[in-house]
Amino acid sequence: MSRGRDGIYVEAFIRCDVDLLWRLTQDPDEHVRWDLRFSRIVPEHELAGGGTRFRYERSLGPHTIRGTGTTVGERSRPDGSRTSALRFDTDDPWSPLRAGRGYWRYVPEPDGVRFITGFTYRPWFGRLVDALLRPVVAWMTAWSFDRLRIWAEQGIPPEDWGVASVLAVWRPERPRAPRCRTTPPARGAFAEEPATLARLEAP
Repeated sequence: MSRGRDGIYVEAFIRCDVDLLWRLTQDPDEHVRWDLRFSRIVPEHELAGGGTRFRYERSLGPHTIRGTGTTVGERSRPDGSRTSALRFDTDDPWSPLRAGRGYWRYVPEPDGVRFITGFTYRPWFGRLVDALLRPVVAWMTAWSFDRLRIWAEQGIPPEDWGVASVLAVWRPERPRAPRCRTTPPARGAFAEEPATLARLEAP
């Protein structure tokens, strides 16, 4: 998985209506169904400058990582695209990801939607460990995007494709990270960054 010079980049082409994709990604209850990176997302309150503050969790079995975040979305832009900006942080000693930021961009095309993310974070366990971990985070993101694609295109619930399905090599229809583009544009993973990310309040 390529992460570029300034973050992780993943892009998937999803053959569905942008309104459906927006709902499956912006509704917190739907989001956690397909995204391996989260187990629970709980909105807390609106921000004075626009957007929402939320709490998030990632279950690791005997331990649950907890953190906070802020997000703001643009549902209607002049070019027809949509965006969502995110900042997050945690002081959980078991979390390898500390403060981070990222975005989603939805680009409607005649046959579907290009769904793009770029994000980065401050590693907690040092650069050496992060050199091993960051490709795993990139893989989790790409695999999750393909699981979302299958849900949006075919109506197959994400729960039908647990992470153990990675081993089901005899099932070519299973979610697969390599279906996503992970090489960022020449300008880097944040080439598609919306202006709202720079203005978004810290968690």
